[in-house]
Amino acid sequence: MTTVRIEMNSAGFDAILKSPEVQADLRRRAERIAAAAGGEPDFEVDVRVGASRARASVVTATTEGRLAEAKNRALTSALDAGR
Repeated sequence: MTTVRIEMNSAGFDAILKSPEVQADLRRRAERIAAAAGGEPDFEVDVRVGASRARASVVTATTEGRLAEAKNRALTSALDAGR
């Protein structure tokens, strides 16, 4: 039986997780979620690069957006649109 040795390149993983391509993919997914929830101006998309990876978030931006989430779970129900 052959033994395979894998060496992880942490700097390489960090570069990939923070790359512009990953950020673009996260933004595209978050925008689809926001659109499925009701879109702008009620829901806003934000993409940021943190210490270890890029992150995307969709948040309620208006009172109408907050009410849509509270009453109808608009944002929660739209999560599958990000697949």
